[in-house]
Amino acid sequence: MIDFTTLLMFSGAVLLLLLSPGPNMAFVISHGVSDGWRGGVASSLGICVADLVLTLLTASGVTALVASWPPSFDVIRYAGVVYLLWLVVKTLQNSARLDTALVKRVRLSRVFVQALLNSLLNPKALLFFLVFLPQFVRPEAGSIAVQLLVLGGVLTLIAGVFHALLGVFGGALSRVFAANAQSARLQKWGLASVLMLLAARLALMSRPA
Repeated sequence: MIDFTTLLMFSGAVLLLLLSPGPNMAFVISHGVSDGWRGGVASSLGICVADLVLTLLTASGVTALVASWPPSFDVIRYAGVVYLLWLVVKTLQNSARLDTALVKRVRLSRVFVQALLNSLLNPKALLFFLVFLPQFVRPEAGSIAVQLLVLGGVLTLIAGVFHALLGVFGGALSRVFAANAQSARLQKWGLASVLMLLAARLALMSRPA
């Protein structure tokens, strides 16, 4: 239903957006560094599922309904800030145990859930899907909902591969840092710093006009 030219333009636009530094990029790389390539890939999978959820919400009209209620932006935003600050506390609580030779790895399922919630609790992600996907929808090409689902699926696939590669890259950096005796402490403080910056960014975010 969507012609090849439209899909090509859409894919190019998605790639350009992904290449711009953002919270997902920072989240994936930091987890790749702190938890190895498996942690980076787990976080990329969490982002993928969040993208699919946002696609479904957009296609069903729920995203537009939520965005039409002005307080929703701040409700989601502050929930995200609280969640990120909670992750900072949990990360720093674990740092004492990282001084020993035996480093306790974060469970991959926990990293997955953290990435999922980090994406879903970002109100700009919701607004992004609401504004970006419809630009490539052509009413004469058939069901708008189906076109949104296809576009969201393509975006999820491209973003998933991109973030997985970033996670592997973060894992490679982790192996480099492994040669440093203080690497465990540095990795965890680095992750806590990234989470704190993401929380600050979310707290200072203003609703788009």
